[in-house]
Amino acid sequence: MINNSIAVIGAGKWGQALHFALSQKQKVLITSRTKKDIENFVDLKTALECKYLIIAIPAQEIRSWLKDNFVFNGQKVLVASKGIEASSGEFLNEIYSSFVPKKNIGFISGPSFATEVKQGLPCALVINSNSKKLFKQFSPFFPNFIKTYYSSDVIGAEVAGAYKNVLAIASGICEGLNLGKNAQASLIARGLVEMERFGKFFGSKKSTFLGLSGAGDLFLTANSTMSRNYRVGLGLALNKNLEDILIELGEVAEGIKTAEAIHNLSIKYNIYTPIANEVNLILDGKSPKDSLKDLLKH
Repeated sequence: MINNSIAVIGAGKWGQALHFALSQKQKVLITSRTKKDIENFVDLKTALECKYLIIAIPAQEIRSWLKDNFVFNGQKVLVASKGIEASSGEFLNEIYSSFVPKKNIGFISGPSFATEVKQGLPCALVINSNSKKLFKQFSPFFPNFIKTYYSSDVIGAEVAGAYKNVLAIASGICEGLNLGKNAQASLIARGLVEMERFGKFFGSKKSTFLGLSGAGDLFLTANSTMSRNYRVGLGLALNKNLEDILIELGEVAEGIKTAEAIHNLSIKYNIYTPIANEVNLILDGKSPKDSLKDLLKH
């Protein structure tokens, strides 16, 4: 039986931050595979009985989680994950479409480090959905320190949210190689152009990449060690083994698998994505210095 409660599914840093933020205005349940000492923690069955769900599960795990656990009973779903499934090249909205009707689902985007959200610091987020009604239903749940905007450009938000993690790895590499701020600014600016070009192929709006979901989230993620993906780049620049970097990180860095997905899609559809391609090659073992030479050549 569906009730009018709200639950967060997934208790990683972002899931916990959203739970904290939404709990400022109402009781919010939370669940994850590993029981954690969090207020209002419940089992998955109880969480899925809520009318409003915020799903913060890593992108590469979403399809299997939906198949194994999710039954649609009219729930309203807000997806808080960012990424492209590496095995299929599918965007998250494509994966969810088999389980949740378009009018019942939205996707969160925008610059939002979990650590700062948990401190109650101000930020702005976009709820992207085919249904403005869904935005109006979820928006009141957010606390006063989070300003929410509506966009119907779901695919644009998805591309931006996924791509910026790959560009953050590139920016971390740039920093780790001590290439300077001129190089880093050039990389981020060209990365934004590359991201928009990739999104355009899939029907995104240009304005999405100039707003919170695109430039806003990219500038945040590609400029700070608070970003997991940026730290992956720093480690790669220091010739650390990827496995060791991930152990040190202790968290999922979505940009790693997303780089693979973008690389595969760029080949499949002949889209020019030089930065993402080089990041993918570096993750496969190419020297970052060789990638730099190749990027400067073309």
